[in-house]
Amino acid sequence: MVLAPALVGLALGLWGITRQGTMWRDESVTYQVAHRSVPEIVDLLRHADAVHGLHYLLMHALFGVWDGGLPALRLPSAVATAVAAGLVAATGLRLSARPAVGVVSGLVFAVTPEVQMYAQEGRSYALVCALVALATWQFTGLGPDAPVARWCRYGAVVLAASLLHEFAVLALLAHGVALLLSPDATSRTRRCFAVTSGAVVVALAPLVVWSTAQSGQVSWISGPSLREWCEIAGFAALALGCRWWLTRRAGRAGRTATVCRLALPLALLPTAVLLSAGVHEPVYVDRYVLYSHIGLALLVGTALVRAADAAGRVVRGRAARAVAVGASALLCGAALLPVSVQMRTPESRKDDVTAIAEEAGRLSAGADAVLFTPARRREWTLSYPGRLRGTTDIALARSPAASGTLQGVEAAPTEIGRRLALSRVVVVLGDPAGQPPDTDPGERVKRHVLARDFVVCARTDLKGGRVTLHARTVSLCPAPAR
Repeated sequence: MVLAPALVGLALGLWGITRQGTMWRDESVTYQVAHRSVPEIVDLLRHADAVHGLHYLLMHALFGVWDGGLPALRLPSAVATAVAAGLVAATGLRLSARPAVGVVSGLVFAVTPEVQMYAQEGRSYALVCALVALATWQFTGLGPDAPVARWCRYGAVVLAASLLHEFAVLALLAHGVALLLSPDATSRTRRCFAVTSGAVVVALAPLVVWSTAQSGQVSWISGPSLREWCEIAGFAALALGCRWWLTRRAGRAGRTATVCRLALPLALLPTAVLLSAGVHEPVYVDRYVLYSHIGLALLVGTALVRAADAAGRVVRGRAARAVAVGASALLCGAALLPVSVQMRTPESRKDDVTAIAEEAGRLSAGADAVLFTPARRREWTLSYPGRLRGTTDIALARSPAASGTLQGVEAAPTEIGRRLALSRVVVVLGDPAGQPPDTDPGERVKRHVLARDFVVCARTDLKGGRVTLHARTVSLCPAPAR
């Protein structure tokens, strides 16, 4: 029961794991930071990305054992998704006492498009999801007589998930609501949960304070778009619809109600809290609460089994039921296949770092300098440093590793202008057309000097970025390598 969803999750995670040999910018950050030394990573965390620090150190350890490129970068996420699928199945079984509910819930989790997406992401979100799934399974076994050691293990898992990403601590809120709604919870159980939750929050507090000082890094979050609001509404409607149908069919007591009491808060509360926090400052991004799909999978899985039970009373005969189940599975697979295939292409992410670095290398033949505008686009080439060999990063004053930053420290605007004025042929890596220009003084100098003193020799628009070759005069434009 646990193995089947786990194997499906692992197979989907390994299918096309290299994504045609490409990565996007967030994964590129993981890749290049994990290849720094431990002192360099710690120095970075003093200035930026403290919230991802534990993941960087784990990936650094993995690359120290096996520097396997893209498969090594994404394999932890694929394995974590498989583990999470198995744990969802185990949780469904424990709550419902029905093997079918466990298996179907685990399979629903494994095939969910968003889960598949982050199963092949070189970031921490799938690992967080696996730890929350483990904590949720542990939580369902914390009865009135549970020893203190089991509560400690539960708290340790929640803390580990929260250290990987702080918003995992919101799973505690969902578990707390489930405990509050449970008619079987004793005062000892509630007291143990309160003490465990308090200990987790206290242990997490230093990281929260540390990362809050770096909150400027998430200034790019602007709140959900119209499409994202529709997705959130659809997610909530599906969860609430499953809960309504299940309690309507089975009443408010029994195993089905137990599933709903835990699954519905886990599906909805973390997202609701982040959206509510947006009144002060937008912080909601769907991947931050990927683990909410655990709750949705339990609801959908239980509802599907209930639907199969109802259909079994109409469709008589084992063979007929097998045909009905098989046809339903084929229809679901056919509906999910186009989405699953698309997620394993470079077009599924916001940009294609690999293609941008390759094009920059092609256009740089004959160039003497490279310029990144805005400066944060330097991350596009940090994972592929050899592609721009022979060119000088004319705006850079201190490298990312030496400065303890993600993209390095650039020179003063006047110095950037002076260096650019001495260059003959420059490769420029910048945002795609339509992006608002940065108002930073250094960025304004870059744009001004390029527009005043250079002509465009070649320009290539790629997924999420643009590579342009500039020269002083048309006669200096080199023929790009093919």
